[in-house]
Amino acid sequence: MPMNPDTPASTALQALVSYLEHEPQPSIVLDLQYNILAANTAYLHQFGVVGAAPIGQKCHHVSHHYAVPCDQAGEHCPMRKARHSRTPERVLHVHHTPRGPEHVDVELRPILDEQGEVIAFVERLTSIAVASAQPQQFGLVGRSAAFQEALAGVQRAAPAQIPVLLQGESGTGKELFARALHASSPRASGPLVVVDCTGLTETLLESELFGYEKGAFTGANQRKIGLAEAAHGGTLFLDEIGEVPLAMQVKLLRLIESGSFRPVGSLRTVHSDFRLISATHKPLKEMATAGSFREDLYYRISGFPIRLPSLRERFEDLPLLIETLLQRLAGSAAPRVDEEAMTLLGLYRYPGNIRELRNILERARLFSDDGIIRAEHLPTELRADSPASAPRRSNTRLRDIAQALDSFEGSRSELARHLGLSERTLYRRLRELGVS
Repeated sequence: MPMNPDTPASTALQALVSYLEHEPQPSIVLDLQYNILAANTAYLHQFGVVGAAPIGQKCHHVSHHYAVPCDQAGEHCPMRKARHSRTPERVLHVHHTPRGPEHVDVELRPILDEQGEVIAFVERLTSIAVASAQPQQFGLVGRSAAFQEALAGVQRAAPAQIPVLLQGESGTGKELFARALHASSPRASGPLVVVDCTGLTETLLESELFGYEKGAFTGANQRKIGLAEAAHGGTLFLDEIGEVPLAMQVKLLRLIESGSFRPVGSLRTVHSDFRLISATHKPLKEMATAGSFREDLYYRISGFPIRLPSLRERFEDLPLLIETLLQRLAGSAAPRVDEEAMTLLGLYRYPGNIRELRNILERARLFSDDGIIRAEHLPTELRADSPASAPRRSNTRLRDIAQALDSFEGSRSELARHLGLSERTLYRRLRELGVS
């Protein structure tokens, strides 16, 4: 219901709208019934439809094409929580934009009257450039709840200096997440230096990390700058830190705590200012308890742990990832995957995660002479994989579609894109639900 323009609350809101017009960040004002009362120019440029301001429309309809509020459609909605807490709330969503679906960091701030009651909200929206909800050539891609949870951790940790520990199975994209952290941080203009700790002895790792002086050992014909020094002003990424030998962990701890080290064969102390990101597929906490990883080092590197989901946990991202990987492998000549092959790809467990999926697609592409990947082009283990999990996964997908049908407003093609399915697969699933 519109406010009386002569009331103090309405006057205050009008002043707020005027103020937001000068805000560079896209912002809207919402009432308690989810209606958009105002939108600044930055919002209209970034999220609006040309020639159509969203005033009077529901925020969940504009952003998600939902007929009901986000929390009734399976999303996290900050409004209900902010209304009770009377404090700002923040959430990561996938929004519909003129450019297609995008990840957006949403911050909702309640507006209080003189009695401390919530009378409206200001919603500030920030598009996330380091991840995409649609196929793209570089970076992180996904839109599942598990992916968004990890991405939200990146957005929280990126602006700070806190050490981040990326934990996940091999092949889950730890280096891509590290690059996203670096690109979102104040150090984005500095270097990102990657140190692969796998298979390095203590001596090799020390010389790689700290560098060495000329003549420090046989073969050291000239001075070499270490990777820790090269990371000055940027980010040092220690990949598979669980592989670092115990004896080297002491020196690594000293480097992290003081930012100082001595190159091999040198008496001089070098200082390097870097932000630390570490990654591992190993259970470091259990290793620390067992004594195979230093406990003090573990707590020093795990200031902000982010768990990266396996591909099995983000199954709804599979069609999007397949399309993305094929485009990255073949560009405009990327083949398409037929329905039977897509079904088999959906039943596989992917112990090697996205890395394994990429290898499977790269191999299959070489057999697709007519531009179509079929079941016979897939590895034997996929074609022979037990279908025992098929009913469970199929039922889960059917439940997702049934829930979306209750709340989604838009065409069937838009619904297919929202669910990460091809239109053909969506229509087949709708027939299984008995929907014409």
